[in-house]
Amino acid sequence: MKSPKQIREIIAPIIVLIFSLIFLSGCKTGLKPLPETVDIEVENALDRGLDGIIVCVNQAGKTTFHAAGWKNRENEIPADPHALFKIASISKLYMAVAVTKLVTDQSLSLDQTLAVLMPDLAGRVEHADEITLSMMVQHRSGIPDFIDHPDFPWDDLPIGNREALELVLDKAAEFKPDARYKYSNTNYVLLGEIMDSTLGYSHHEYIKTEILEPLKLNNTFSLLTEVNPDDVMSGYHKGWEPDVKANDYTLPGGSMVATAEDVAIFLRALNDGSLLTDEEQTLYSSIYKYEHTGLLPGYQSIARYHEDMDAVVVQFVNTSGGLAWSKMEKVYNRVVKIVEEKN
Repeated sequence: MKSPKQIREIIAPIIVLIFSLIFLSGCKTGLKPLPETVDIEVENALDRGLDGIIVCVNQAGKTTFHAAGWKNRENEIPADPHALFKIASISKLYMAVAVTKLVTDQSLSLDQTLAVLMPDLAGRVEHADEITLSMMVQHRSGIPDFIDHPDFPWDDLPIGNREALELVLDKAAEFKPDARYKYSNTNYVLLGEIMDSTLGYSHHEYIKTEILEPLKLNNTFSLLTEVNPDDVMSGYHKGWEPDVKANDYTLPGGSMVATAEDVAIFLRALNDGSLLTDEEQTLYSSIYKYEHTGLLPGYQSIARYHEDMDAVVVQFVNTSGGLAWSKMEKVYNRVVKIVEEKN
């Protein structure tokens, strides 16, 4: 049997090696100790190659704003925490709320099939007679995502709803209805069309009157064309030098523009029950989630409510492509930890 001294002599080099590997791994991945404030973390985010960043923390009746980098890189205009931003798929939360309200007032039913709701597509979408409204809201329809089509014209927007749908019509389903979950933007273009037909007017107007106006969200818009372009944060995509702000995505479920503060107010209202009636809240909880991310060329976003600290944290980054998404997520997670430590 080895003596305690001999055991220590064996273990000591191993411990040194383990700590050395941990240290070198941290250096290699660029990990740094958490700073004391969100402002410092946001400034440090620029070292990761992000052009501009906005963070809004809505907590316990207090809202703080943090920004770093560029609102417009070419003209060296600093990031403005109150700038408008393309929130991309965060738009789907507003649409899911709209569907919830229309189902609750019996204008629509979650069990209605696509074949009934859009008869002209009955023979062009596989399983249209089995795909329900609920499945489309929840991304369980099996309908392919038009964005995955090689001919989707990212360099030649805007594209209309029907043009987008044509990219997936007459194509095989990716799976049988309700067999599993797979995110598909096609579902929400269809929902936009269904709501327009049901209402007899644009679902954008319905969202405005039923959601935006009651919450006094005066800095939230359905389309880029509704706002002054100078108020919108520029967007940059890795490997493409020009500002892509004018690249106008108009399709339902990804077209909205808002400030970080407005998104935070909406998300808090959605989570605390002040936006919906009890009946609507129960229904909403059964069909969709309470947080979302967004991605368009030049624009990445995260909006989440953190119940443990009663805080909504919204983060906008105007850089996409390459490793920008993973970098944005790392910054977001570190921001949340800093907020947690301040509690």
